[in-house]
Amino acid sequence: MKRGSFAAVAGIFMSTVSAFALAGNSPNAKEAGSVMINIGGHEVPVVAGGLYDRFRSNPPLATIESEAPGVDLSWFRGLKKTKVDIGFESYSPNFYYKNNRITVVYTADINKLRALMPAEVLGKVQPVQVWPGRGLVALTAYSYEYCDNDSYNEIALSIVTNKPGSSNLGPVSLVGQSLSGDFWGYVLKLPVNTELARVRGVVGYNLPKWLTGINRRESDKSVTFEIVDNETGKVDVVFEGEKLSAPSDEVELVTNSFTNVGKDGGLTYGYAVSRQLSHASSTSADSVNLTLNDGSLSTFMKSLDLGKMLKYEYVPQFQSALYAPEPLSMLDNE
Repeated sequence: MKRGSFAAVAGIFMSTVSAFALAGNSPNAKEAGSVMINIGGHEVPVVAGGLYDRFRSNPPLATIESEAPGVDLSWFRGLKKTKVDIGFESYSPNFYYKNNRITVVYTADINKLRALMPAEVLGKVQPVQVWPGRGLVALTAYSYEYCDNDSYNEIALSIVTNKPGSSNLGPVSLVGQSLSGDFWGYVLKLPVNTELARVRGVVGYNLPKWLTGINRRESDKSVTFEIVDNETGKVDVVFEGEKLSAPSDEVELVTNSFTNVGKDGGLTYGYAVSRQLSHASSTSADSVNLTLNDGSLSTFMKSLDLGKMLKYEYVPQFQSALYAPEPLSMLDNE
């Protein structure tokens, strides 16, 4: 992992207007700019004529098929949406039709990880300890190219935990999650680059989202996400991942779940099921170049005492269904 200074790069999307321009790249977006809608008491600008403007998270699959004819919708046809109240009216699950991501997993100081988790959450789940004093954090950069919420970029920094109700057996738990494709965590940071994504995440899921510039670029060898510090407007974190050769095209289903405290103070859980259409992984530290500068996110990440890189994942094609949060007691009852 490389840390150091990084000169600000021209063309970073550093404002809300820039974020809307990115959302306008989705196949259904019109060039008319944005319109204001109310979400849970918040006035939110969205892409005029975009999927969210027209359908509020419930677009007919026939519309998707017409506007994005190259997208395979077979998986979504087997999923049923349900109207939910999550601080505003929505539908669960949210569909993400065309996406890509890169993920890296590092060791970190387990005592610092525990200190960042609310006591209520720690009563149900704990950081997975891979060896004495060391837990794990996962850093994922998502590019949602076409989804119910138009398009946006997102960065997730999460503590890897055991599943609620299961024993925390350290590496054994980690291997078990990997084999089952059922991963659990506690979300620490979740910046996004559209106000629609921020408000929906904060109001509907009580997640630590904020709005900032997140620019994705790629070359023939790598994919790079540049995260802007929303206070200074300068590039803060640069996450570059290798385009691993010969990714598998064997379809793989993976579930990523998180435990959280809801707005009412009760424990909740949420999850997303991803259908990975193209994916590869590596344990070589040379696959990743992570640059941390002096902004708030970099400072926070440095405080975790990041260490050995354990795994890197390159997923150039995946689809996803994100489910609305539920009380954790419902999982306990299962």
